[in-house]
Amino acid sequence: MTSAGMLETVEFETGPNPTWTVILLHGLGDSGDGWAPVAPHIVRDGWPPLRFVFPHAPVQPVTINGGMRMRSWYDIVNLEDIDRRADAAGLAQSAQAVEALIEREAQRGVPASRLVLAGFSQGGAVALTLGLQRAEPLAGLVALSSYLPMAQRVIEGARRGEPLPVFMAHGLYDPVLPHRAGETAADHVRGLGHDVEWHSYPMQHEACPEELDALAAWLSARVTTRI
Repeated sequence: MTSAGMLETVEFETGPNPTWTVILLHGLGDSGDGWAPVAPHIVRDGWPPLRFVFPHAPVQPVTINGGMRMRSWYDIVNLEDIDRRADAAGLAQSAQAVEALIEREAQRGVPASRLVLAGFSQGGAVALTLGLQRAEPLAGLVALSSYLPMAQRVIEGARRGEPLPVFMAHGLYDPVLPHRAGETAADHVRGLGHDVEWHSYPMQHEACPEELDALAAWLSARVTTRI
C-alpha cells in the first residue's frame, strides 16, 4: 500500500477522460503487473474510453506456503475445506482496500454504476465477496478460476435488489481450485438472483484466449448499452 493506505496500482486507459472502469484483482503470489498486459487484448472497437486498474495485493505471510511472504489478498489457512480456506479478517481488510479504489474512481468521475470489479482466483474471491455485499450495486462482477469464500456468510450479508450481471469462468482441469468450486460459487450467485454467464474451458488454473474473448464480448454488452 502507499503511505496514505491506498493500494498501489498499475493503470491503462484506452482514451482520455474514461467513462468506465474495470478493476481487476490478481491471484496469489502475482501482482497487478501480471494482468496489465491483458487489457489491450480485451478492448474492442467502439467502446467508450475505459480505465483499467490493476492493484497490487499487500505482501504478507501465507500459511499454506510455510509462512512465506508474498502478495496475497488474505491468508490461506486450509486447502481441504473450501469454506475454511480464507482468513476472514484478511478478506475483510482487502475488501475495504478495494472499496477505497472504487471510491477513488467515483471521485475521478466514474460512478459504481459504470465500474466492473473483476478478479482471478483469490482476487475473484475478493471481488465476489465485496461486490455481492456492497449497498450500491456495481455495473458487473467477474470471477475467473475462483470461488466464493465463506459462502453462507456472504449470502446472509448480500444485497438484495436489482440483479447484477456476472461473468464466471473456470478450467475443467484446475488442480488449485476444483472446477466444482467454481460451479458451486456460480450456483450461489444465481441463488441470489443475479444473471451469471458461466464458461468452462479445457485448462488448468490459468486464463486462455477463448476465455478472454468471451469476457470481451460480455464487457461489450455492458459498456456499449449503458449510459
